[in-house]
Amino acid sequence: MHPDLDTGPMEIIGRVARCAALLQQAEDAPSRRAGLSRPEFDLLAALRRTGHELTPSELARETFSSGAAVTKRLKQLTGRALVERRGDDRDRRVAHVRLTDAGRALVDAVLPEQLAYEGAVLSGLDAPQQAELAALLGELLGQLEGRLGALRS
Repeated sequence: MHPDLDTGPMEIIGRVARCAALLQQAEDAPSRRAGLSRPEFDLLAALRRTGHELTPSELARETFSSGAAVTKRLKQLTGRALVERRGDDRDRRVAHVRLTDAGRALVDAVLPEQLAYEGAVLSGLDAPQQAELAALLGELLGQLEGRLGALRS
């Protein structure tokens, strides 16, 4: 059709999108079996990993998510009694989020299975390849967030 055009960018974006779609559809993922989407599990895991309360803004940074997405997920997780929100004593506009006992128990139960599952998904790549892929995707993510953030401003 256009032999003079470089299709390299489309090949990369297409493969990243296809990988994301396949991972999104993975019904056998432990987090999915526990009734959590991957982004919801990431929020719970971030709270567990840090071991203390976080603000929604801090959770957005920890999980590479938008503030609006974090707010929506927190509403769902609060409704399921997996997290609690409390207002800040000095600034009513700020909320602090923490895991409930049920949320902590759920993360502790699912995390080992989720890590084993994700390890199996990536088992076709050796450790140096996984590290390289993680670094490249992290770099791409940072660039995209910067560009898309600038476009929204």
